[in-house]
Amino acid sequence: MFGKRTSFGGNTQAAPAPRREAPPSPEHQTEPRTPPAAEAPPPPPRPGRQEVIDVGNAGDAGGRDKNYFQTKSSIFNALIDSIDLSQLAAMDQDAAREEIRDIVAEIIALKNFVMSISEQEDLLEDICNDVLGYGPLEPLLARDDIADIMINGSQKCYIEVDGRVRLTNVRFRDDAHLMNVCQRIVSQVGRRVDESSPICDARLPDGSRVNVIAPPLSIDGPALTIRKFKKDKLTLNQLVKYGSISPEGAEVLRVLGRVRANVLISGGTGSGKTTLLNCLTGFIDRDERVITCEDSAELQLQQPHVVRLETRPPNLEGEGEITMRELVRNCLRMRPERIIVGEVRGPEAFDLLQAMNTGHDGSMGTLHANSPREALSRLESMITMGGFALPSRTIREMIVSSIDVIVQAARLRDGSRRITHISEVLGMEGDVIVTQDVFLYDILGEDAGGNLLGRHRSTGITKPHFTEKARYFNEEAALVDALERANVEHNEMIR
Repeated sequence: MFGKRTSFGGNTQAAPAPRREAPPSPEHQTEPRTPPAAEAPPPPPRPGRQEVIDVGNAGDAGGRDKNYFQTKSSIFNALIDSIDLSQLAAMDQDAAREEIRDIVAEIIALKNFVMSISEQEDLLEDICNDVLGYGPLEPLLARDDIADIMINGSQKCYIEVDGRVRLTNVRFRDDAHLMNVCQRIVSQVGRRVDESSPICDARLPDGSRVNVIAPPLSIDGPALTIRKFKKDKLTLNQLVKYGSISPEGAEVLRVLGRVRANVLISGGTGSGKTTLLNCLTGFIDRDERVITCEDSAELQLQQPHVVRLETRPPNLEGEGEITMRELVRNCLRMRPERIIVGEVRGPEAFDLLQAMNTGHDGSMGTLHANSPREALSRLESMITMGGFALPSRTIREMIVSSIDVIVQAARLRDGSRRITHISEVLGMEGDVIVTQDVFLYDILGEDAGGNLLGRHRSTGITKPHFTEKARYFNEEAALVDALERANVEHNEMIR
């Protein structure tokens, strides 16, 4: 198809065109003088040792020897000489994969490589992944049940499934192979990672968050972390199905998103803050203009009128950086109706509060904190660290006038993710911000498998402070009904 196939084993075909420069590939690295220790077949798991999860076709798995890499390198080089990479890039993924598989099968036959059908199939898949995808990461990225992928150097790969971290049999050929994959990922969003710029945040085409830290900062080889997003965006109904929130709690969250309440989502690392933010934005009216600000674009809003903004790191000269605060300030000049900040980390907290308090009702953001009360303290600390010479009482009054509700998400010790608090901000008593819990999650115990048992309930408050907004949007009846149905103590008294 490419009009550039060369001859193998003496076949009389068209003369090869000039060799094109191949994309970065692990096969172009020189072979190590001795195979890495991890390339030996792994010993059987001993009692108490972490089980190694077999992910199927695991790329360059640890059991493969030096001969496999030599064979693969030889075939890969012959493949690059045989195809026109520009035409390959113009083809769709499935057609390009089929063409590569056909050419590689022909190369194997002409060069008389001896291998079984299963070995040949694995080799075909590995080469397709190296040319078209992310090498050994492809089997992991294809699985929708994996939440996180954590690569600690070329020989250790962990995944998180169902809230638990497990070791896999995925291996990279060496650190150079892993570094090539990292560079391919970050280059797609116009960024770079190397010794001069060893830390990089990026994203995959589906929005999955990527972090790379390379030597010399990472001592044992490059460390790659991917926070994977599901192919099908989660909804509140699915969170109810997974037990993250009760049906009544989901109705309260729906009302909050619908009535343009200013919501702050708080939680620890991996607690599901971004997922919850995505769910809440699903109730924004389709005729509203929404502007999102993120360090790496992850949010997947479904409304038609969305403007997505992303920060930019400094270049090699230390210039050209665009911070989150500059993005949030620029939002105010773009006629937004809602501003969504992916994560509040620093002085942009001040600008977000100002936006919430100046006609941009329904704005949302996330931050790291372990409780609603701690979230307020962190918000105040971030404003203070930004260099704003404001009295503490003034900052707290600004917080009270801006934020309506804090939703707390948590990752529990059994790996499950739960929404543990829906708390509203009431006002000030002296110098203290007053909050009250509207919805809570109680842990009642655990089952024989170590899974925590609990329940969501309302605290008995049937008309919270944001009921006025619900009444304005004709949602008061739905809000009150959901809170009454979730009032466990009241329901038990009736029985």
